[in-house]
Amino acid sequence: MLRKATISDVEAMRHLINNYAKQELMLAKSLSELYENIRDFYVYEENGKIIGCCALHVIWDDFAEVLSLAVDPEYNKRGIGSQLLNACIENGYTLGLKSVFTLTYAPGFFEKNGFSRVEKASLPHKVWGGCIKCPKFPECDEIALVKKLM
Repeated sequence: MLRKATISDVEAMRHLINNYAKQELMLAKSLSELYENIRDFYVYEENGKIIGCCALHVIWDDFAEVLSLAVDPEYNKRGIGSQLLNACIENGYTLGLKSVFTLTYAPGFFEKNGFSRVEKASLPHKVWGGCIKCPKFPECDEIALVKKLM
């Protein structure tokens, strides 16, 4: 079942995200970051277990970031990641955003879902506020992708 995240989901979300972060496949999230941004997140739950999460974080009046897309590896290749991503994109349409972007190490997945690669330098400066906390800053090796909504 796909749904909006609740406070009780935070620990499971952190576990999913940080397991990928340990493999340097995504950025780690602290409990405080997850609690502060809980309204941005969707989760996928099966048999009472959170097996996936994804967030849409609004950056500016027409632009948002898709981030922290994580699915339990035991459940990969079942379309859960696509469902989570589509929920975020639909939320973007509802909010009236013109486009969404992501920074990722898995560009193929996003390209299959309608995103196009762009140069990171083409993203607005407002995007980089969160990057300062990243241990890889300023040597970011993630790939930037954008999906136009309007």
